[in-house]
Amino acid sequence: MTLRDVLSSTAAGSTDARRRLSEPWSAWNIATAAEEPPFGALDGAALRANAADLVRRAGGKPIRLASKSLRVRSVIEALLDMPGFAGVLAFTLPEALWLARSCPDVVVGYPTTDRRAITELARSEQAAASVTLMVDSAEHLDFIDAVAPSATRLPLRICLDMDASWHGPVPFGRLGVWRSPLHTPAQVRTLAEEVQRRPGFTLVGLMAYEAQIAGVADRVPDRLPMNAAVSWFQRRSRAELAERRGEAVAQVRAIADLEFVNGGGTGSVESTAADPAVTEIAAGSGLFAGHSFDAYSAFSPLPASGFALAVVRKPRADCATVLGGGWVASGPPGIDRLPIVAYPAGLRMVPREMAGEVQTPLVGEAARRLSVGDRVWFRHAKSGELSERVNEFVLIEDDRIVDRLPTYRGEGKAFL
Repeated sequence: MTLRDVLSSTAAGSTDARRRLSEPWSAWNIATAAEEPPFGALDGAALRANAADLVRRAGGKPIRLASKSLRVRSVIEALLDMPGFAGVLAFTLPEALWLARSCPDVVVGYPTTDRRAITELARSEQAAASVTLMVDSAEHLDFIDAVAPSATRLPLRICLDMDASWHGPVPFGRLGVWRSPLHTPAQVRTLAEEVQRRPGFTLVGLMAYEAQIAGVADRVPDRLPMNAAVSWFQRRSRAELAERRGEAVAQVRAIADLEFVNGGGTGSVESTAADPAVTEIAAGSGLFAGHSFDAYSAFSPLPASGFALAVVRKPRADCATVLGGGWVASGPPGIDRLPIVAYPAGLRMVPREMAGEVQTPLVGEAARRLSVGDRVWFRHAKSGELSERVNEFVLIEDDRIVDRLPTYRGEGKAFL
């Protein structure tokens, strides 16, 4: 059974099926009994259900797959065969050139200064027709022109990156990620005019990623005051951005024939889709569903991915030490960036050690039942970052391994 077969099956939607998929660890343990930890697992039924839910939430607007949140080429290609998904949002130009061999629509989500990759793009008719570069300043255009002068290259597709952050009152201040200097519609139009003026560039898209909405959970356990504050500023940010983004899109459409306007992320699919200026949604984290995405009020993804580590020591009866475990997620350092123990229940990390690169001690009554050679299941905080730690995922369907899916790492690729 291939991944495409798995994704084309009927999605699990009943209450009983979702309850089983929300706690898959025991079944995974049985299905992978012959595997040697560490290894990653991907649940076909959960992935299928999460994909269907993203499409439902998008309300008819296509979803551009954020490859950073997956980093498994076979998964990206299989999802693009499903209705509701169209195109890839890549994170580096070398990655985009690699993916463009099989995907005709790849947008690079961040500006690039990779001279070798720019040169390759500028010389390949297939790549130049498939890959769109991201810029937010004339300096980016200058850089590209210096590497590949317009007189000697193919026309290059360009997308403008607009700042979607919210400038709120005290104590909030600026909320969002530090991406683009283009905050106002006038600034966006000025750069659009510069792209249009220069030979060798074709302006085809505009992107505005509202990280303060898409990437901030609003239903974190035991944090009611913070959740209320998050809900408050997200409502106001959505309203402000819809007006500002709509004006920017109108300004740019007055001088360029945009093919797409991209916005959002897994955490903001509904509100971004409701913005009439947006033509497509960027999403990916809700597919593998790292544990950071458990605490959103708008959706409840199923845990589709996880990893198993082996118990190699028993320092005492109620302590089991696994090999590895320090697979820490990017972002502000904190407990929420660490993996969580998923199975068996009743295990916790030791505060003075937590998750270590070569070993992670776990304590609790459940540790008494663990022996050297047993395995413990974990969930990564993020989604695609787990793919950088394993060479492949075993694909589980009907409580058995049905395929093996190499990650970027497993294919010998390390793009960032």
